[in-house]
Amino acid sequence: MSSQEVVTLKRECVATEIPSGKQIILYPGTDLRLTQALGGTFTVTTMMGQMASILGKDADAIGKEIPEEVKKTEEAIKEDKPVEDLIWTQLRTCYDPEIPHNIVDLGLIYECKISDFPLSSEPGDTQVNIRMTLTAPGCGMGEWLKQDIRNKLMVVPKVKEVSVELVFDPPWNPSKMHPALRRSLNM
Repeated sequence: MSSQEVVTLKRECVATEIPSGKQIILYPGTDLRLTQALGGTFTVTTMMGQMASILGKDADAIGKEIPEEVKKTEEAIKEDKPVEDLIWTQLRTCYDPEIPHNIVDLGLIYECKISDFPLSSEPGDTQVNIRMTLTAPGCGMGEWLKQDIRNKLMVVPKVKEVSVELVFDPPWNPSKMHPALRRSLNM
């Protein structure tokens, strides 16, 4: 995909504004520039310069196929994989729009607590509490990443609530990256 690829939105589509993390609606006929397709989402820019993320399940709205990551998640759900496995699989589909590596391999997830959802009488209903950081305290993508995590974890069966807390202690540094990623980046 070229970073200059322009597509016209075929139908109304909910998207997440970058970097605010707010839900927005993109309307049919809107011309969009595709800038990134990673982790089962599409990063687009309107001709007015507004950046947004479109979930892979809405790929048809921009004339694309549903990404493999989305299909793999759907398959894993059908196979009835453990909730914890599905959660970590989904977290690995979350990418900072400015960095082409997932937040797990970057070492941005400090804690992922999975516990019973207290407001449910259904056995197995869970809530997920994430503590994460950013590569730099001044990074403007925090709210967007929090929303992307929520969007992706809420498709996991039995997940009823997701909270994401940004923390900066301890500060992130390259030693927190997965060793294979550090090696591939010569760090």
